[in-house]
Amino acid sequence: MSGNLKHEEGGGLFYQSQIFHGARLPRRPRLSGVAIHEPARSIPVMRDCDVLVVGGGPSGTAAAVAAARTGAEVVLLERANHLGGLSTGGLVIWIDRMSDWSGNRIIQGIASDLLDRMPKDAVAGPPRGIWGQADEITAAYWRERTAAFHGIVTWSPTVDPERLKLACQEIVLESNVHLILHAWGAAPIMEGNRVAGAIFETKEGRMAIRAAVTIDCTGDADIAYRAGAACQDDIDKNDIHHCVNTAWMFGGVDMPSWLAFKTGQKNDFAAFMDRGRNLCDGLFERPFVSWRNDVALFMGPRLAGYSAVNVEDQTEVEIRSHRLMARHLDVYRAHAPGFENAFLMLSAPQLGVRHARRLRGTAQVTREDWPAGIPRPDEIGVSPSLSPKFPNISVPYGCLVPDEMDGLLVAGRAISCDATSHSFLREVPQCWMTGQAAGAAAALAVGQKVAPRNVAVGRLQDELRRQGAFIRTQALADA
Repeated sequence: MSGNLKHEEGGGLFYQSQIFHGARLPRRPRLSGVAIHEPARSIPVMRDCDVLVVGGGPSGTAAAVAAARTGAEVVLLERANHLGGLSTGGLVIWIDRMSDWSGNRIIQGIASDLLDRMPKDAVAGPPRGIWGQADEITAAYWRERTAAFHGIVTWSPTVDPERLKLACQEIVLESNVHLILHAWGAAPIMEGNRVAGAIFETKEGRMAIRAAVTIDCTGDADIAYRAGAACQDDIDKNDIHHCVNTAWMFGGVDMPSWLAFKTGQKNDFAAFMDRGRNLCDGLFERPFVSWRNDVALFMGPRLAGYSAVNVEDQTEVEIRSHRLMARHLDVYRAHAPGFENAFLMLSAPQLGVRHARRLRGTAQVTREDWPAGIPRPDEIGVSPSLSPKFPNISVPYGCLVPDEMDGLLVAGRAISCDATSHSFLREVPQCWMTGQAAGAAAALAVGQKVAPRNVAVGRLQDELRRQGAFIRTQALADA
């Protein structure tokens, strides 16, 4: 979830929101230097395909659909029982900004296809005619509904996660993608320095799928990392992008009453927040609106200092978050207008991870790129910037391409960028955008019989435009 821009010393900027620290739970020590030997075994190959997508979150859903629309035979593996990843199972149901500061919708393509097929009562957000408006009253109204920032109304809808699960599933199946749920991508299949598919775990045991091109959409670069691709894991300590939490929802609330209290009784609201922090040992969060007035969304206290790829850290975050969910309910029911009849509705079945690893690609987006606003020659998408102070950000194809490894692309929150730019490139719309680009590129690589790094960028840009994506550069002549 997004925060606010704060000024650094020296006049720079960083992206910051509320970050929570706290005492860690006791932990039993692990054994050291003890291992067992796993004997060699044969792993059945389920099938061969052109493009294998590992991970069915926003980027994986978009990648699978885009590859299929470009003519490839596609398999999509997802560990959960649904698609959508953090945007559904993680309850990140506030879809961050898809429009720029002028009100232009710049993240389009499959992102638009998914939202446009949702029922009207499953999407809440400002109407198209007021995107980019800076009227004080209008912006103040939508600011409380997570759709206005820096005094400007943006297209940042809040969605029903169950409807988005269904929309993701149906768009994938309609595209003739072979969808396999309950399948955990465990390891890459390697042929020298080339990824040739992946091994995955199921209730049936281990299986494999061989592919001409594999797209890592695990969010944490699991396949790329295990294949030996170079990755980065540095963080911006001032930003929430490294925090982990479990989100939850309360039902039976009256959000208009809560918003009236929050905006109209500021002293009482401040006193309530102080009370909550005292009762929850400082780990206290305020609710966000959802797609319904009787459902409140909590992104959970964003816990710092945990690793998203350490199983005991993941477990501890879940334990702390679920305890905090119950404590929040007690405080809100007793003291918050609009929450008198609230109940525990749902805790996210998927852990809220923002960052673990980032690919080291042939190109990257860095903080130094923000002021330029110049389309990169290999632009595959455009991201809104963090502030009206900056122009739109060009995302190059090289962000998806490993520095050295072949047969592999990476999309989603693990693309190549610096830690500060990761603040916005990890968001759901940007994952849709980079996933669509990776899928189209993978299919073109198969069709052109070249490595993904050698895809003709002009053809890729043309294909993305054909699929409705927003690309500013003119198609380049093929080499």
